[in-house]
This record gives sequence, C-alpha cells and structure tokens, in this order.
Amino acid sequence: MKVVALVSGGKDSCCAMMKCIDYGHQIVALANLMPVDDSVDELDSYMYQTVGHQIITSYAECMGLPLFRRRIRGSTRHQKLSYITTPGDEVEDMFILLREVKRQIPSITAVSSGAIASDYQRLRVESVCSRLGLVSLAYLWKQDQSLLLQEMIANGILAVTVKVAALGLDPAKHLGKEIAFLNSYLHKLKELYGINVCGEGGEYETLTLDCPLFVNGRIILDEFQVVMHSSDSIAPVGVLHPLAFHLENKADIHSLRLQDSTQEICMEKLGYVVEVEDNLERCEATHKPVDDMTDLVDVTEHKFNISRTKNKSTFSLSCWLQDSCNGGLQEDLKAVLGKIGTQLAGFGFGWKDVLYIHLYIDDMNEFSVANETYVRFITEEKCPFGVPSRSTVEVPLLQVGLGRAYVEVLVGNDQTKKVLHVQSISSWAPSCIGPYSQATFHEGILYMAGQLGLDPPTMTLCEGGPSVELEQALKNSEAVAKCFNCSISTSTIVFVIYCSKCVTSSERLEIQHKQDTFLRQIKVSHLKEGDTYKGLNPISLYVLVPGLPKRASVEVKPILYVEDDTEATTDIIKEKSCSGTPCYWNFKHETWHDSCFQKFVVHGKICAIVLSISSELAAKICSDSRPDDYVNDGHNSLTKVHMEKLSKFCIYLLDKVITENTFSWEDIMNLRFYIPTSLQLSIEVLQPMFRNAVLELAEIGQKVIGGVESIFNIVPVLGAGKSASSMDNVITCELLARKS
Repeated sequence: MKVVALVSGGKDSCCAMMKCIDYGHQIVALANLMPVDDSVDELDSYMYQTVGHQIITSYAECMGLPLFRRRIRGSTRHQKLSYITTPGDEVEDMFILLREVKRQIPSITAVSSGAIASDYQRLRVESVCSRLGLVSLAYLWKQDQSLLLQEMIANGILAVTVKVAALGLDPAKHLGKEIAFLNSYLHKLKELYGINVCGEGGEYETLTLDCPLFVNGRIILDEFQVVMHSSDSIAPVGVLHPLAFHLENKADIHSLRLQDSTQEICMEKLGYVVEVEDNLERCEATHKPVDDMTDLVDVTEHKFNISRTKNKSTFSLSCWLQDSCNGGLQEDLKAVLGKIGTQLAGFGFGWKDVLYIHLYIDDMNEFSVANETYVRFITEEKCPFGVPSRSTVEVPLLQVGLGRAYVEVLVGNDQTKKVLHVQSISSWAPSCIGPYSQATFHEGILYMAGQLGLDPPTMTLCEGGPSVELEQALKNSEAVAKCFNCSISTSTIVFVIYCSKCVTSSERLEIQHKQDTFLRQIKVSHLKEGDTYKGLNPISLYVLVPGLPKRASVEVKPILYVEDDTEATTDIIKEKSCSGTPCYWNFKHETWHDSCFQKFVVHGKICAIVLSISSELAAKICSDSRPDDYVNDGHNSLTKVHMEKLSKFCIYLLDKVITENTFSWEDIMNLRFYIPTSLQLSIEVLQPMFRNAVLELAEIGQKVIGGVESIFNIVPVLGAGKSASSMDNVITCELLARKS
C-alpha cells in the first residue's frame, strides 16, 4: 500500500515507517501537526507531541518526500476513550490534514502511526482513517518496549531526548542525550520505578536526527536551551528548545541508490512542504452516513423462524428464513438483519446491546457481499458502547431448506460490556477493519471473535497447512486474551474449532495434536513466570463446515471465564450423584451416558456442555426399535422415528446434567444442535422434533422452558464432534448457561 506517515519527530514514528517498508508498503508522504505559534514548544494535548516541531520541516529534504503540515487549532474537547466526531476537537485537525493529503495524492490508502500502548491515540487515528476510507498501520502496537527500544537503536535510529518528565530523569543531565546512551539507565529506572522504557507513559519524548530513511541528509543540532516547565524536586519537567541546526548531506547517497534513476534521485533531494489551511468545508466523513431507515426493510413478505433463550441477564436471539428471497444473499441477509432489529426493538433493545454475532452464510464466495450488507445495519454509530464481536462460517443452509443467511445474536440486558476493537494493522493480532471487534467482555465471560491463522502484520494466511494455521490462530487468540489479563490456556471454557471440508483426516489429527501441544506450552510458560493461577479444564467442539473466510482451513472461537476474584475458580467441575435423577420417556441413567458429554462447571456461576451422539450411541439408544427401522448405511441416515427418540434423549440428558449442577433451563444463554446434512433431514422436519421434546419435558417435568419461540438453534453442518478425528456425530449439542 502507499502510505502517508504521521510524524511527530519522535523515534516511534520513524520506527513505524521502517516497519511499513519492511512489510512491503511504500511511504509516499509525511504528515505533521504543529502549534499555531512557532515559538511554543509544547501544547496541552492528549494527542500530539510537538516538542522539536521547528526541525520537522527538515524531514522533507532528508527523506525526499512531501511533508504536509497543519497548525493545531482545536483542543481536547471529547475526552472519552472512544472518539465521536466533535467540532473544535484537536482530532479534527488531523482529519483535515489527512483529507488534504488524500486529495492531493489519491493513491494513498493507508496511514502509519507510532502508537505503542495508548488506546486513546490509536482509537482516534482509527476513527479518522475510518472516516476517510484509509487503513491504519500501527506496527509498534503492543510490542515489548524493551525489545522495541533495542531494535530502534540497533537499526540506526539516532534520536535525542527533547522532554523529560519522570522520576530519575533530570532535564539538566538527560535532555539532548541519545537513546542509545540512555538505554541501560532507562531499564534501571524501569526496575526501580516501573517506567515505560519507550516513554509511553509520558516519561520522555524524543527527536530523530538521523535514521536509515534519511537518505539525503542528517540533522545536526547545533544549539539548544533547556526550558523548565516544572522544578519539582521529585520529577522535574523540562523541554529542549532548538536554537540552531543544519542539515549535513550524506555523501554516500548515490551508492545507496544505484538502482534508482537520476530523475528519482533528484526528486528525492527535492522534497517540499505544504501547510494545510482551513477551508469552508465542514469536517465530515467522505462516505455518506448510514440511513437509519435501512433497518426498516419490508419483512412482511417473508417467513421467518425465530428462537430466543430466556436468560434474564444474557439471551440469544436467532432468525433464519424458511424460504430464500429471489435476490440472493444480499436480500436474504437484509431481511434477516431487519427482522432481528425489529425483534430487538420489540424487547426494548438495539444493536448497541448485542455482545456477539454468529453469521452463517450459504456461500463463502459471497463473503464481501455479506460484509457490505452487514455494515448497513451494525455500525459504530449505533453501538456507542462498542461493536459486537463476530464469527462467520459457511454452512449448507439451502441444502436443508433455509435461506442463504442465518444470524444469531447474543444480547446483554445492561451496558456493562467492554469491547476490544483494534482496526489498525499491527504485529499484535489480526485487525478488525469494520464494525466487528476482537472480543467482548460481559459479566465475567469473554466472547472472542472467530480467529483465523492470519499473520497480523500482513493479514495473510500462514503457509504450511492447517496445523500451522491453527497454531497462528491460537497465538492470535492468546494476544487478545492478554488484553483482558488472562490466557486461553488457563481461562477458556470451551474451544469451538471450525474445520473446512478441504482439511483431510490426517490433517485433522494434526490440528488436535497442535492444539494440545500449544496450550500445554503456554501453561508451562506461565509456571516459569511464577503464575500460580489454577488453570481451568476447557472442553472442545470440532465442527466441519464447507468453507471459512479467506479460504482458511480452520477458525478458532474461544469462550473464556475471567473472574475478578480468582478464588472463585477453585470450585470447578463438582461431580454430583445421579441418584434421584428424574427419568423421562423411560430413559434411565446408564453408566455409558457419561461418555456422551463433556462439561465445564463453575459451581453456581457457569455451566457449559458439549453433547455428542455418535452412530454407535444412536444405535444403542434406539436398540428397542425393530432392527429394520434403523438405517446405518455409512451416511448416518436415520428414520424419522429414531430421530425423534434421539432428540428426546438429548433433551433428557441435557436436563439431567444442568439439573444435577443446580442450573435451570432459564439459565441457558445459548443452545445449538449441530445436525449433519448427510442425515438428509430438513429443518422443517427437525425443528418440530426438538421443539416437541422440549415442550413434553416442560409438561411432564413441570419445568419452565421457553415460550412461544424455540429456545434452541439447529445449525446444519457437514459434521461435528468432540474430537477432530470424529466429526461424524448424528447429533452434537453446544450449551452455555450462566446464573442470572
């Protein structure tokens, strides 16, 4: 991509530019924000470093690039973490600046910044980029600061301190010193006082005088004075005010650029500076705002199937079409999202209350169409508390009589959710460019977006096969988990692993082995670091689907339990006696029933169940039927009578497990039945079976289960199971419950 780099003059923005080039991007312009008054060194700004701005004009000549500058006329008006367009805010100066850069150089598609740890700054850069249709590149984001500082020094970034404001840093001693000279001392201060060695906490600021990107010359600081802002005896604050400087040409420029043409070298030497002034246009996004009327689609002509769980705190709401529209995926998805929007409004909720979205589509080749439709309904403007996390998979919807789109949303009944939404491309984890986030935390549970095996800085799938993709997806999941002070190896409730049909049987075994090995290695690393936290015992569900985004082989979807009081995790998975368990439909407890399910229980809080009915178990459950009634031709074919009995057995066993662990059906947040299409049973046949089983249980067991809508979803898949090697179950169930 062609990139405009935001430069403050500091080491971080220069390092970020070098990273961009390393990843194949081209820096074509620089952008800088400076004070209105040239004599002012530093502004009271949450966003911009301006100390040393008098020297920034030299960057154009040093790098042979155009430098666009704008004077900061705004102030810090919107101080909340997530930025909303606010007239008069200093962020709008960045918007005007970058908009002009894009106007003059239309080929620019990305913006580079040196953000390392500040969510405040990153979110504002991302907001401006989103409004201008640009990609944010933040390759320093979440990197280890000690390693990063060492890398900057080793790669030839010559930067001097121009501000110090931390315990142990003295303006008289440390201003104007090179970071290479201060490196060991900064690490000593980190050990003593916990400072950020890269200065991310405002401990110090730098000015780059030379780096490998300065192909034409280096800056020589001839004279400066120390200006004290505070003479505090503990942490005095001072800045360096440059008085005189000059450029020193690099004699070896021609040897460095032998491959370049003479014309290109001349252009490098030129460089020019453009000061961006105000104009009469208002500071608005280049794209038109989404019309709220897009939600009000005509749904009267469609037949929908709605399901909803009854948990008072967090419930799931699902919708699918009984018949596909004539307009293809776009029309189907518009109808489904419109119906869900109407349903949410009917319950007093909106998209802002949604925590997670499962997006099932019939054809992954139309993924871009699905996204374009999705963003018309779910937007950052409609979700002021953060956009929901999301997973997207292809499932054979049309094959079982559904429309081309099927959506399930998880809704929280309060506004306490915390969302991690990083849109910048970085080395940290895959970005989410658009209205879907990496993870959402709500009432102790972390719902993580589906993670692919993407290399974060390039956003391309890792090469080497499905097991390599899985390992990268787990690394990406771990990076997200760390942002919530937890780990997938110690906090996961359930792993859902989606496998594409292109994955062979032997590769599936490698996937499961890789997962076990990776999680074990992370646990060992936690022990080495002295972490005594008792890890949880997660359960796993493997689902075979026709396709995944970006033609990935695997997608990982972890759900984590992140309890503030870690003592609460000591009472995990308590076994209960089976004596006294009610018997329904003549099902009585057998020892082999325990082999049908995995469970995860935090006593009195969380209950997760994965129930698996293999062909062998199905034959045992239906053994009292006539032999010729049961069909097992290698394709899991079943008669309707046997499927009805299996549906009742599943409901019976689920009831047994949740009841024994002191949970009720009203505690269920989501309940899914994965049914393989090889059974050759349509949703019209399956839905009444499971619904009747639930209603019968409610009647004979005198239980409160559901209402008008079903409380479960039926998801058609190619296969599913509790291990990667046995995704051939007749029925697989996934249940998650929490005490309200």
